Amino acid sequence: MTGARAAFDATPPTPVWQRASAPASTIGSWLPEGPLGEALAAGLADVETALTASVDSPHAFVREAAAHLMAAGGKRFRPLLTLLAAQLGDADAPEVIRSAVVCELTHLATLYHDDVMDEAAVRRGAPSANTRWTNSVAILTGDFLFARASDLLADLGPEAVRVQARTFERLVTGQIRETVGPVPGDDPVDHYLEVLADKTGSLVATAARFGASFAGVDAALVESLTAFGEEVGVAFQLSDDLLDIVSEGDASGKLPGTDLREGVATLPVLFVLAGDDPAEDRLRELVAAPLTDDAEHAEALALLRASASLERAAQVLRDYADRARARLGEIPAGDVRDALSALCDYVVTRTS
Repeated sequence: MTGARAAFDATPPTPVWQRASAPASTIGSWLPEGPLGEALAAGLADVETALTASVDSPHAFVREAAAHLMAAGGKRFRPLLTLLAAQLGDADAPEVIRSAVVCELTHLATLYHDDVMDEAAVRRGAPSANTRWTNSVAILTGDFLFARASDLLADLGPEAVRVQARTFERLVTGQIRETVGPVPGDDPVDHYLEVLADKTGSLVATAARFGASFAGVDAALVESLTAFGEEVGVAFQLSDDLLDIVSEGDASGKLPGTDLREGVATLPVLFVLAGDDPAEDRLRELVAAPLTDDAEHAEALALLRASASLERAAQVLRDYADRARARLGEIPAGDVRDALSALCDYVVTRTS
């Protein structure tokens, strides 16, 4: 046995009584205290151990490149949702951790590719792989992580392979549509939200589906949790986009206003460009192109923070969080549903 499966199987989950205490999450304080929070923290520790094993390689450079973004940290949002969904069934089923690792490896792989396409210099507060090495190394490292995810996936059965393949198709379709942009006749805002659903929502939805299905949760609940994952995944990406504007620090993993500087039109900017409010005329002029001048960048960021378009985007974020919460009606009352509802609150309040 070689590759990710051998590394994974060589490092089985640590028994609960031997686990060191670990933070329940790196994405905020919304997680519950008590037994559920402890179970999720323990599961995340097992995911982290398995991730480290899964990016191992006998070749030192491959090992260093593959571990680069993982070592830089991250929210581990997708595996966390896998673990939380699994709490509605047999959370100790071995496939739960394995599927959580598959989702995080897939996510990490897309980040390597995204940074090449975006010509990003920083990811998670560290130099991006394409900056530290080359575009070719970053692309091939992403491919290596996809291969490791596929190796682990093979032991989860043909249905899991099919779900992952369809998820990957949506990830790629979303990236293509983002690259090409809206075609004539498309509404730019609708196009943007559809891209987010494909690029972000699809994998978050699969993370929830895997956790629930491998824990043996009832099929109807699996579908509800999958739909929840897609809605909350889009909400989380929208909140990241807003954080890039409203944050005074690097809470989004990059310097505030990075999207503006690079000419990336996120939802608030799309609302500015589509609007005709005279109060936003100067802002509309500024955001029509990448803002490379420091003074103009600072002016645009200040205007955008005070704009009606930013509030419109925040309302869309709230709408997606509410739609996600509405999916929880089929989930049994208890700690898990409360935690999922708290997550809906968190994706909104983290931008406040």
